[in-house]
Amino acid sequence: MGHPLSMLFSPISINTVEIKNRITYPSLGLVYSYDRKLNARYMEFYKARAEGGAGIVTVGPCGVDFIGSGIAFLGIDNDAAIEDFKQLTAVIKKGGAKSWIQLFHSGAYAHPFLIDNQTPMAPSAVYSKYSKTTPREMTIEDIQAVISAFAQAAARAKRAGFDGVEIIGSAGYLISQFLSPKTNKRRDEYGGSLDSRLKFPLEVIKEIRKAVGPHYPVTIRMAGNDFVEDSNTLKDAALIATAYEKSGINAINVTGGWHETKVPQLPYVLPESGLSYLALNIKKTVSVPVMASNRISSPDTAENILKNGCADMVNLGRVLIADPKWPIKAFQGKYNEIRPCVACSQFCTDRVFSGKPVGCIGNPLAGFERERRLEKSPVSKKVLVAGAGPAGLEAAVTAAKRGHRVEIHERSGAIGGQIPLAASIPHKSSFSRFITYYKAMIKRCRIEVYLNSTVDMALIQQRNPDFVVAATGAEPLMPGIKGINGPNVMSSWDFLKTNPWTGRHLAVIGGGAVGLETALFAACKGTISPDTLEFLFSYNAENNDTLQELLFNGAVKVTVFEQMEKAGKDIGISTRWVVLDQLKKHGVTIITGAEVISIDNTFVVYKKDNQETTRSFDCIVAAAGSKPVNRLGAALKDSDLPYTEIGDCTSPGNIGKAIHQGYLAAMTI
Repeated sequence: MGHPLSMLFSPISINTVEIKNRITYPSLGLVYSYDRKLNARYMEFYKARAEGGAGIVTVGPCGVDFIGSGIAFLGIDNDAAIEDFKQLTAVIKKGGAKSWIQLFHSGAYAHPFLIDNQTPMAPSAVYSKYSKTTPREMTIEDIQAVISAFAQAAARAKRAGFDGVEIIGSAGYLISQFLSPKTNKRRDEYGGSLDSRLKFPLEVIKEIRKAVGPHYPVTIRMAGNDFVEDSNTLKDAALIATAYEKSGINAINVTGGWHETKVPQLPYVLPESGLSYLALNIKKTVSVPVMASNRISSPDTAENILKNGCADMVNLGRVLIADPKWPIKAFQGKYNEIRPCVACSQFCTDRVFSGKPVGCIGNPLAGFERERRLEKSPVSKKVLVAGAGPAGLEAAVTAAKRGHRVEIHERSGAIGGQIPLAASIPHKSSFSRFITYYKAMIKRCRIEVYLNSTVDMALIQQRNPDFVVAATGAEPLMPGIKGINGPNVMSSWDFLKTNPWTGRHLAVIGGGAVGLETALFAACKGTISPDTLEFLFSYNAENNDTLQELLFNGAVKVTVFEQMEKAGKDIGISTRWVVLDQLKKHGVTIITGAEVISIDNTFVVYKKDNQETTRSFDCIVAAAGSKPVNRLGAALKDSDLPYTEIGDCTSPGNIGKAIHQGYLAAMTI
């Protein structure tokens, strides 16, 4: 019987280069320097992805000139960069992967403050929503200079030891701007028909091929659909891919749309492998290898993309940030031991868009491979962890890996803390994979777990540990509103845990992340499932307008009261718009600048613009945050026992903060 992931772990060739498996780590902006140069942080990051078992590790984006990339991206626009890249390619090859580099030019997407306040250049002077500026139109001399810059960068990449180069022709960057009638308004030979708009990328490919020779792999990353109005569609993408193949491209890396699209490309609302159909569309038209992208998380999903003929290779981007050893663990059948990527975007996409270094909520080592390297403790201690939320679980696993003898005591009947609450939110069920992961690691590390066990000083004296980790979590914070303890009021935690029927009209007090997600949970009650939607659609049982109504108009009408002028201010930049869009689709009313004054049975009294209004609801849910639960920490202060306090029991935060604190605390024991 063959390996269950036989296609994923079979070799494949791109031009003359053989790759050991079908897994690619794609180019993702990391922002680990602001001088365009490689450093130890980059080296260690890419080293970990190579040693983790990926077939290809792609470095980049790497700017072919300054005005197209700026200070936040690596640069390969001068010969001085070659020596550093030689060191990196040697590290990647030693790790067992083939090294690729993505050649990058952002065109109109360049933010002026990143390019010394120069005006970005683009095919036409069309305002960019992404960079919030109007670029200057490129002259013919500019075009020729950029084409030459791409070719020279490719030649440097080859001299630096890269096994292949990838041209970025996706995401709304320069090549996308030339290809799109939305951004290319030129009247010369580089604008007009699709053939004319293809002239620039095809000339880039031609000159790169001249620079690197016929046997060197040249690949391109392209949008399978721009997902932008008045731009290239699925059908156009197939024509573009055909032109690329004819021009000598050796593999095509297919991703989704532009950065400014209103179709989510990465967040958790995108179903797993939800954009693999874009790769299939291209694969039907070309004979060179095709790569699928976007939210491919599980080994089975990756294998099925290949077995179903959608693509020849898969990109695992954020997935390999979350766990660089994903390929090794998948090959060994240790699926549950893979640190999950839950597509939250909190420490990756959000940070890139904010100009900050990339990390991962679930992997404290991502971006810190050097300074947070796990080392064995010189002395094995007995460690008692109080609390099995994410902070306590990470502390326990990390301490056990360091050689300590660990036991976990959890006051409830299950591990996970608030993780099940997060996983109950629509489209966020993947958060439950954290529990799957920690259960697998508890078993592997032989950690003793005691459920329904409240830790106090008596239990500590009985267990006699050398060190205590207090990770006792938090509890709902009920706001100081008159009537908040009434019979028709409940906390968001209780609402999400019990999923009660509360009547047709629901009020949520609090428009932060928890409040908005609670509102979405309630608004989805009574809506049809994806399976039902497919059934009704496939049999033409209802027209499209009715299907949309059934998909978004459920059994509960929700109103959110938020005291601030904006709701969801604590949600990340890359996902806030997604949450607000979902709420709008589901008909949730959000009243901002509204102070709830009192609750009287079913009546909510609130003030907005100095005017008091009273409304009646069947149920009121308080989503005002949480407060620490740390009676144990207070008791430990009066003892001589070494201890530390982590997670929500110190100050409530997100799951990323909890996991990172747990790891760092265990490193000090």
